[in-house]
Amino acid sequence: MKRVFLIVLDSVGIGAMPDAADYGDANTNTLKAAASSPYFHMPNMEKLGLFNLDGIDWHEAYPAIEGRIARMKEASKGKDTTIGHWEIAGIYSPRPLPTYPDGFPKEVLERFSQAVGRGVLCNKPYSGTAVIAEYGDEHVRTGKLIVYTSADSVFQIAAHEDVVSLDELYHCCEIARQQLTGEHGVGRVIARPFVGTSGNYTRTPRRHDYSLLPPAVTMLDQLKSAGKDVIGVGKIRDIFAGKGITEYVTTTGNADGIAKTLEYMKKDFEGLCFVNLVDYDMLYGHRRDIDGYAKALSYFDEKLPRMLSLLGEDDLLMITADHGCDPSYQKTTDHTREYTPFVMAGPKVQPANLGTRDTFADIAATVLEHFQIRPEFAGSSML
Repeated sequence: MKRVFLIVLDSVGIGAMPDAADYGDANTNTLKAAASSPYFHMPNMEKLGLFNLDGIDWHEAYPAIEGRIARMKEASKGKDTTIGHWEIAGIYSPRPLPTYPDGFPKEVLERFSQAVGRGVLCNKPYSGTAVIAEYGDEHVRTGKLIVYTSADSVFQIAAHEDVVSLDELYHCCEIARQQLTGEHGVGRVIARPFVGTSGNYTRTPRRHDYSLLPPAVTMLDQLKSAGKDVIGVGKIRDIFAGKGITEYVTTTGNADGIAKTLEYMKKDFEGLCFVNLVDYDMLYGHRRDIDGYAKALSYFDEKLPRMLSLLGEDDLLMITADHGCDPSYQKTTDHTREYTPFVMAGPKVQPANLGTRDTFADIAATVLEHFQIRPEFAGSSML
């Protein structure tokens, strides 16, 4: 019985890539920024080799690492969740997904508004909490949908649950997803329901993401075709639009995601448990909260010994990230174009530093080799 637990620490970059300046992200380093906090403490990841990775010259290296490590370079163009996860699973994206710093084109919104039978408000990049505070009253009064975006490739629709039912909001998102293809094929359409009264609007946990369908074969598809279990924890099902997933659970945050991963570690299955821990990005990176980021990383590190203790003889634990989101970077609140870590552990893993890899897809190739499956994409195994 072979299992792989692949955990994505969402946005935990480890230093600017060579082309970071092209993205406005020169000299960014998410992990280094978090490590500047007095709340940062990752002794267990240190033992596995986190601080021995290429480019980390600001922390002492561990003398005898216990994991197999590599610095991962993103071959795709972009720095968002979708493209990062897709490349981890084997897809190269030659172009970034479209973003809308000035809002969506008039023709896009007119077509959407006509199809859903409601007007729209806002149409700007906005913080999700700020947008409902500013436009919530007008939305409640008029019934118009709050449509907004961010620095990511997203089309977000916020609506009060007493004004627009969840079923209707989700249906509006399905319509938007059908329309937003080709030139305007955003990575995700996101339903953002909220409740409350004027001055006290709050988002609910009934968010739902509608992702672009992955355009090529991934390791998930290959594992599923080979009869293996492919379990998604957190945003994984949404990121891949359900493609290649055999089972999934949603999460309410990092602590819940870690708890559900530990539960799966106690179960018998043959295949992959693919986990996204989103709080680093959503709660701390974009909000430029260095101490919060550090506390969240330290919490994961505290749970790591328990994870390692639950690995079977033929199991692998892989820890990586999908992009950066440097909490100390004040020019924007956007993601940052960074290298990411790869740390692998397990009873049969031979410790080594594999240097810098050319693509995140090497992770997918490694997962497939563990199950003796030949990848249908470019990528080299690190086993």
